[in-house]
Amino acid sequence: MELLKGIKNIVFDLGGVLLNIDPKKTIVAFGKLGMDKLVGDQGLSYDHDIFYQMEQGKITPQEFRNGVRKLLLGEPSNQEIDDAWTAMLLDFPANRVELVKILRKEFKIYLFSNTNAIHVEKYHTNFRNQHGFEVSTLFEKDFYSNELGFRKPSPESFQEIIRLSGINPEESLFIDDSRPNVEASIASGLNGFWLEPGQKVEEIFRKFL
Repeated sequence: MELLKGIKNIVFDLGGVLLNIDPKKTIVAFGKLGMDKLVGDQGLSYDHDIFYQMEQGKITPQEFRNGVRKLLLGEPSNQEIDDAWTAMLLDFPANRVELVKILRKEFKIYLFSNTNAIHVEKYHTNFRNQHGFEVSTLFEKDFYSNELGFRKPSPESFQEIIRLSGINPEESLFIDDSRPNVEASIASGLNGFWLEPGQKVEEIFRKFL
């Protein structure tokens, strides 16, 4: 498999790669709470900086909720805001859990996600309920932007995971469903693979399943 030639480490993105997500569910949920617009016309970026602050760990969950509440009609509860914000998080399919377990026999596996404390807690809970163990045990290390202080595609984010993991970039493959993120990873010395729309990560590694 040419993609994996010379590769010792695989770094996976989370949402849209290993974890199924549907951002439209969060857009609809916030819309019901009175937010006119959450993302840009192409659905690629948030219209409000508070979401980026949250993904870089610059504000606490409560500061995030208070800030979001100012963008909404009425006075939604913390739980209503959390429910809307996490509505996009779906399932982590069993076949992808099995894929990671199989790949771990030949590679060191890492996770690198642009995310936030509320999403991390929710997806960890969902995974535990679905599979009966902690998702972090699948990886050598799971990196989250809100803990790193940097989010993809910034060069600093990739430099930081390379430093913290101790991996050799030339021996490492980064897989993401965002083309800018993959391009940034390549610029940082990693090998990159863009998971195109409609493509599933298990299709890439079919020979391992």
